[in-house]
Amino acid sequence: MINSVPENLKEGDHSSFPISSLPQPTVALLPCCDLFEDFFDTIGVSLETFCNELTGGWMFNYIDALQLAGVRTVLFFFSSRFSETVRFKHVPTGATVCVLPSPKIYRAYRAIRRQAVDVSGGRIKKNVSDVQPTGSTHRSRLEAIKDSIKSLGSYLSTPLWLLAKELRREGCDAILCQDYESVRFDTCVLLGKFMRLPVFATFQGGEKIQSIIEYPSRWLAMRAGSGLIIATQTELQRVCASYGVPSTKVARIFNPMDVATWRGINRDKARAALGISTHARVVVYHGRMEIWSKGLDVLLEAWNQICCDHSGKDLRLLLVGTGSDASKLHQMIDNMQLQGVLWIDEYVRDRNMIQQYLSAADVYTLSSRKEGFPVAPIEAMACSLPVVATDAQGVPDIFEKGEASGGLVVPRDDAAALASALARVIDDEAWGHKLGKLARCRAEECFSLEAIGRQLRDFLLTQKV
Repeated sequence: MINSVPENLKEGDHSSFPISSLPQPTVALLPCCDLFEDFFDTIGVSLETFCNELTGGWMFNYIDALQLAGVRTVLFFFSSRFSETVRFKHVPTGATVCVLPSPKIYRAYRAIRRQAVDVSGGRIKKNVSDVQPTGSTHRSRLEAIKDSIKSLGSYLSTPLWLLAKELRREGCDAILCQDYESVRFDTCVLLGKFMRLPVFATFQGGEKIQSIIEYPSRWLAMRAGSGLIIATQTELQRVCASYGVPSTKVARIFNPMDVATWRGINRDKARAALGISTHARVVVYHGRMEIWSKGLDVLLEAWNQICCDHSGKDLRLLLVGTGSDASKLHQMIDNMQLQGVLWIDEYVRDRNMIQQYLSAADVYTLSSRKEGFPVAPIEAMACSLPVVATDAQGVPDIFEKGEASGGLVVPRDDAAALASALARVIDDEAWGHKLGKLARCRAEECFSLEAIGRQLRDFLLTQKV
């Protein structure tokens, strides 16, 4: 457990951090992961790096959009590495980052779970068949028990009374949770009722209900919460039908994007920096390296097909990012003996570098099986790249007008369709440039920080508890 603050973050110490006294509306933003380290450790981002360097993505785009609309945002995280509440400043946006210690009961739960993993051989079992190689009924029961235990732990992860104290100290007017299909939203709605604070949540692709013990609280939270922000039409319809949420409590608002400053650079310069020929045809993907959810196995299969159909052509697949499946993906690429793959295997924090990677390409691809409302393809669109993406949730909403929106949408899990659409852009450079211009126009019209910020402010600060 950490009891001291890194030297270069001392100004964020809880004892000296200035609390804003300006009469500015304030929104508390809460990510859905139990602890800060649960996600950021997996991508190699420390709290220090987070505060000093991290930008982009749904979280900081929301902060920037709300800031432009005159709304202050405070980010709340929970961690087992602190014994007291600590405040930092997120340097790029100026937002307050408030880190609260996780409850003792939750730390005890984590210790017991970790001990159970150690006893079972030092690894978390990926399949129930690892536990008991018997019939499917038995395995499904074990899976249900495991999911219920995980959900129970998540309910214990939020220190409600301490969070209430810090919400009052920050003068928060509303709570905004990252995803409504999460235990964090359930507990925040309960807290909001106690504090008479409106509680909202967005949809960022979170899992559906994880276990049977979540059903009662999720149903109540969805109906008792102040409002939901949903960008995709299909998800909006599902929520209203499944939970009986009235349409007045739902706002269809896209994820914001800083399209004003997010632009492509000269392609030749971008390629020179990467050692890519100006004559090559380049496909790019950037994001988390998670094979199933991001459909990276489908992408590799499609790439193999493209290379076979275009033998003798200089083709490159540029991958940017890392994640929990990085080692498996390396193995897949080696086993398939894929040609022309250039992988920047790291979590790239520098937005200028990401723009350089995108600018080196001719077409962007997203092969996902599962999304909420992805920001990555909008970043590519802002760099005037045409996009070929699967019909994962949120994608059809981005490209509502099809090719007129600058993108081609293909079915999920269909490597042949993905390869065919990518080949169309690869084979017709002039048409690809035209699609890229349309993509840039779509990004400017629908996803700007200014436009989305106004919509968020109007929705978050007018709904009642």
